[in-house]
Amino acid sequence: MTTLWIGIVLVALVSIGLKAAGPAVLGDRELPPKAAAVIAVLAPALLAALVVTDVAGAGWADADWRVGAGLGAAGLSYLLRAPALVAVAVGVVVAAGLRLL
Repeated sequence: MTTLWIGIVLVALVSIGLKAAGPAVLGDRELPPKAAAVIAVLAPALLAALVVTDVAGAGWADADWRVGAGLGAAGLSYLLRAPALVAVAVGVVVAAGLRLL
């Protein structure tokens, strides 16, 4: 099992644990706005960190400019308010299309 998959499993377990502990600890109370804001951005930040470490890690020698173009297209489409799944699909299509050329 690679380090990336171990990281993904650990992040998933922590996420599940936090989601399970929330209702048990807070019950019917509302989260403070600052805590809700941190929780809302935690998962995307961790996912982005996993992607960056995977791309910039040992596998970076195998990557070429088409991978960067796909990541850029995905990021740009997400900035243009496309849903996350659509942004990922755009990145895949751009990278695959450039590899076919």
